[in-house]
Amino acid sequence: MNYGIDFKGGTIIEIKTDGPADIGAIRSELSALNLGDVQVQEFGASDDILIRVEEQPGGELAQQSVVQRVRTIFADDNVDFRRVEVVGPRVSGELAQAGAIAVGAALFAILIYIWFRFEWQFAVGAILTTANDVVITVGLFVLLQLDFSLSSIAAVLTIIGYSLNDTVVVYDRIRENLRKYKKRPLADILDQSINETLSRTTMTSVTTLLALIALYVFGGEVIQSFTLAMIFGIVIGTYSSIFLAAPLLILLNLRPDALSRNDGDDEKEAKANATV
Repeated sequence: MNYGIDFKGGTIIEIKTDGPADIGAIRSELSALNLGDVQVQEFGASDDILIRVEEQPGGELAQQSVVQRVRTIFADDNVDFRRVEVVGPRVSGELAQAGAIAVGAALFAILIYIWFRFEWQFAVGAILTTANDVVITVGLFVLLQLDFSLSSIAAVLTIIGYSLNDTVVVYDRIRENLRKYKKRPLADILDQSINETLSRTTMTSVTTLLALIALYVFGGEVIQSFTLAMIFGIVIGTYSSIFLAAPLLILLNLRPDALSRNDGDDEKEAKANATV
């Protein structure tokens, strides 16, 4: 995995310039210093800049040297160095652990929600489908050696929610059709349900992809990690909700009569709500 500065550690420098800063020019000058991975972004205002430089070999003296070399770029400018921080490997490890816990907690919450909302087969199917999306998205980052940062973690969590939404739409239609066509084979009902939700799933994904592609092309380097992960995730999530979510119910031996047993409870609840 090609971890970004958030996970590898490095030096964070916040500066305030005399007027709007030229991000592109600053990035080019820093690249010429051969400091490795360098990130430059606006930090709240156009004259407030945040610079992140990956950890240099050589210990504390090497990190201090980074700050001095960065200062040389702004020697002729009226620049205020507001903050200089060094993020060590321990802090980076804690961030990676927190990111993994966040993803795991999201998947567990999904399992509980779907279990109560549908049957246990739907819950397991949703978890396997969502986990598939996450693993493939992270795998693409590993395969292509793309920079994986905290923005990528945020994208993965967003993908979990987006993929779950698509899967729930398909599962909800399957549940409706199982109650409507109780004597039809399960495979036929799944096929019909997928066809009925196919246009909705496809159009929603295409619309989202158009916005993400525009963000990737015109949004700049700062959000490229986030948008690229989202593009991967949306494509994979669309595939899995169409081709993976429903067939898993057959493998998990879903039985239509399990839903039929709950119909009486649903009708009682509906009558009670109507009375209120």
